[in-house]
Order: sequence, then structure tokens, then C-alpha cells
Amino acid sequence: MNTKSFNSRRDFLAKSGSLLAGSIFIHPIGEALTLWDKPGEKMKIGLVGTGIRGTTMFGRSVKQVYNDQVEFVGLCDKNEGRVAYAKEYIGVDCPVYTDFDKMLAEAKPDVIIVTTMDSTHHEFIIKGLNSGRNVISEKPMTTDEFKCQDILDAERKSGKKLIVTFNYRYSPHRQKIYELLRAGEIGDITSVDFHWYLNTSHGADYFRRWHGYKEKSGTLLVHKSTHHFDLLNWWLDSDPEEVFAFGQLEFYGKNGPYRGETCRSCPHKGKCDFYWDVTKNEHLTKLYVENEKYDGYHRDGCVFREDINIYDKMAVQIRYKNKVQVSYSLTTYSPYEGYRIAFNGTKGRLEAWVKESQPWKEEPKDEIRLTKNFGESEIIVVPHGGGGHGGGDTRLKDKIFKDPAAADPWRQSAGSRDGAMSILVGIAARNSIESGKPVMVQDMTDIPLKASGRGI
Repeated sequence: MNTKSFNSRRDFLAKSGSLLAGSIFIHPIGEALTLWDKPGEKMKIGLVGTGIRGTTMFGRSVKQVYNDQVEFVGLCDKNEGRVAYAKEYIGVDCPVYTDFDKMLAEAKPDVIIVTTMDSTHHEFIIKGLNSGRNVISEKPMTTDEFKCQDILDAERKSGKKLIVTFNYRYSPHRQKIYELLRAGEIGDITSVDFHWYLNTSHGADYFRRWHGYKEKSGTLLVHKSTHHFDLLNWWLDSDPEEVFAFGQLEFYGKNGPYRGETCRSCPHKGKCDFYWDVTKNEHLTKLYVENEKYDGYHRDGCVFREDINIYDKMAVQIRYKNKVQVSYSLTTYSPYEGYRIAFNGTKGRLEAWVKESQPWKEEPKDEIRLTKNFGESEIIVVPHGGGGHGGGDTRLKDKIFKDPAAADPWRQSAGSRDGAMSILVGIAARNSIESGKPVMVQDMTDIPLKASGRGI
């Protein structure tokens, strides 16, 4: 983790005059996803990072659904066995590489998709931009404020575009919240209560993998919460200004009653509630287990490993530039998965309790409760749109690959500014936990903060 002081970046930026550049060259949000302007020609894609996200979300499903619009011309991963299997699983006939620079030179993709480990996103984003390609990055954009600034600088210098795939924005339920807030149904927003719960299946899975190390994931305040902070930035139409946080590791890691290297090799299989057999999943077995010999990475690491150093409970206070106050928390060992959110306004309250990862006995749907001051509550039912993340995955990929020039009336397209502002909340929270002090977001990069109308 970079140990430079928070003010060192700010001092450098002020001296270099980059603050002015930040207000000019970051692409407006409305044009962020227009990466392809050659109708009738296929977008040639180079994918780097062939783990679970690369092979599924941006691999196999893209090949199957958007084959008329895109062509994979290269796959790249540091693990030679994994990238070879990815080619078979995705169903493409293109070269595979372990050297990203070689893929750029030989495959000549139009667009780079980055789905590598979080801490390496900046490397491939910057190389892609500098080579004259537009880039699509899985969230989070990167893991610290210094890499973030480097990405912003590269985008400005290259004149190319970077988008960050915030699929949650595209789900019908989150879109409906955006519409109700924009319509002024609860008046001026004054505060938000936002609490996210990861269950003992999904939540625990982060601690089995590389995500359990802050130097690789930036902690879950960056890897996971970037989704949530982006939603807040989007819903509130303002930039975060000041962040203070608490966080601890008190359940997983060194706190566990049992310990092993992997679930497969653990002598406590019969006693540990978190025992998980990765070999029962054919895709994960072929993707990870059969390729451990190349890089030593175990997909089923013990959730109680001594060296896990991320937090498993987090509480964050955020003050926005428009003076909205937010109380946010993330818990990683709940019996159920989902979130509660409530927007408090001068004319009422908008709230939702969303359950995720649950079996649906009927048409999947979510509800929003709208209560006016001195009035009764109204329940608004919002059906899912089909596909993962409440319908968001399909709509996001349609915008990227099927109709890049489509209108964006709800401002769901997310560019580098959005990617930066979402991670900066999580990075500020992590820095606050480590320093015990509040962190000013403006001190972290050269992006001028706005009270409203972000990216316009």
C-alpha cells in the first residue's frame, strides 16, 4: 500500500497546475460509453484477465449474445493454463497470450477489456490508452489515489476513453429510485442511511480469494463498496467531499476457530461451517484448480488464514458537496444478503429493503416505499429486467456492445470521473481507518468537486 501522505498529492497537483486540466479533459458522463462509431463493422476486442469475471460476464456471454457486433481477437492472462481453458470456455478462435504488450502488437484490438486483479487494473488501462485504444474496465477502476491519478492523466494525454462497468446503475429498481429522486418526490435530500449485508456464502467467498489482501483488492471498501458509492454519487448527483470511517477484522482471518491452507487440504472439514468443495463446480475446477501449478493461486483458500488483512465490518460517514450526509455500513457475515436504504428529504422519505441471492417463487421484483410528510405510504413495485444484478448486466452490455450511441436519459453511462469518484470514497474510508482522521476527497486527485451536475 502506498504510504505517501494524503497532502503530498494535493501539493504536487497545485504546483503543477493540473487542477485546471482536470476540469477540461475528463470525458463528460453523457458520452462515456460511446466507444465504437463504425456501424457495420465488428468491434475487435482484446480481453486481459481470464478469471471468473472475464470468462463469464465479459467472455462467454458477450460471445454468445453479441457475436454479430464483436470479435475477440486476443485473450491474455499471466496463467497460461487458465487462458487456454478460457479460449475453450468462451468459444472463440483467437490467439492467447501471457504477454499483454505482445497481444496489443499482434492482435491489434480496437477495444481493451480489463478484468484482472484490482491492483493491476491501472497497468493495463494505461497501456491500453497509451496504445490508442478505448478501454473498458471492470470495477473498481483501481485501488489507490495515486494509481487513480495516473489513469486520469493517461486518458487526458491519449485522447481515448475509459469506461467503468457499473452494472448496478442499469437495474430497473435502482433506475426507479433515481427517477423518483430527480422528480423531487421527497423534496431536497438531506441524508441517507445505506447498509449492505453480505451473507456467509458470498461474503465468505471474498476471504477465500485474493480479495482478502488489501494490497490486491484495496479492501472491500474499494472492491465491493465501489458499487455502492457509485450508486450514491449517481443518485445524489453530487461529489463526496469528506469521509470518516471505522473498520475491523473481527470474524474471519486470525479470529477463526480452525485453520488450513485450502478447504481441500483442511483437516477440519467435518467441523468448519465454512468448508466449501470447489471441485463440485466444473467451471471453477477447470479454470482454477487445474491451473494452480502455473501460479500457485488457490481458489478455495481458508477464510481463517492468518495473513488476511482486510476488514470484515465497516462503517463510513460521508458528507457530500451538496451537504447531504450519508451513513453507510458493510457487514460480511450476515445470515442473509441484501441492503436497506433510506433517503430522508424535506418532503418525505424514500426507502427500500432489497434481498439478493434468493430463490424466486414468482416473477422477481423489488419494492420501494415512498412516504410523504403528513401523508400515507405508497408501495412501488419494480420487476427485475432479466439477467444478473437485478437486470443490470444485460442492459449495460446492450449499451456497450449492441447500441453504443443509444440515448442515456438516466445518465447510467459511467466514465473515468465516475470510476474515480466511487473508488475515492472507499480509498478515503480506508485511509481514515488507518489514520484515525477524516479525509478530504479533494486532496486525493486533481478532479474539481461539484455540488451537483457531476460530469456536465
